[in-house]
Amino acid sequence: MARTRASTGRASPKAPENAVPAPLLYVLLYGRNMSKQVTIRVSEELHAQLKQRAESQGTTVTALITEAAHNAVRDPRLDGAADAFRRFVAENAADFDAAFPGDAPAAADASRAA
Repeated sequence: MARTRASTGRASPKAPENAVPAPLLYVLLYGRNMSKQVTIRVSEELHAQLKQRAESQGTTVTALITEAAHNAVRDPRLDGAADAFRRFVAENAADFDAAFPGDAPAAADASRAA
């Protein structure tokens, strides 16, 4: 409920004509999938190490901690999945090209050039 001069004895600040309502502004700034803020406590020494690592990698302490959290909950069965997929594709590229000649990289590149 907005306070008025009568209730407080002083004038309340007037919102600009083009002011965006707070809930809409919140959604626009943070989106629907806003990340949750988590507070952790670390020793001075650990913080200094994190800060040094972040600076050397050109990132932030928050990004380092977020990456560590992702790694903590990542499914270990997926660790080698990308490498296994790349090996499979490389080992079977000729078979794929024979089965789908129009989609072979050389054919696709030639059609783009035309």
